[in-house]
Amino acid sequence: MLFRSTGLGKTELKAKVTGVVRQGDYLILQVDTLEPVRWKIRAGISLPDMWVVIKSMMKPGTLKILFSRRWVKEPEHPGEF
Repeated sequence: MLFRSTGLGKTELKAKVTGVVRQGDYLILQVDTLEPVRWKIRAGISLPDMWVVIKSMMKPGTLKILFSRRWVKEPEHPGEF
C-alpha cells in the first residue's frame, strides 16, 4: 500500500494493512508504515465511507483487477497519484 499527503510534499510512504477492527459504528483500519518512517496509522471508516468503498469495488475495472492473476506478482507503481 502506498500513501501520499500534501503535508509531506512528494514523500511517498510504503505501508501494510495490519488489521480491521469494529469500534462502535466505525471500522478501524490499522496500517503500519514501513518506509521511510515507521508509524502506526488508524483510520475510522463510517458507514457512508464504507458504501463509497463497496461501490468502487463493484466497478468493472476494479473487479477486473480483483479477479486477475496479479495477486502473485509485485504490483507496478501507479505513478503520480
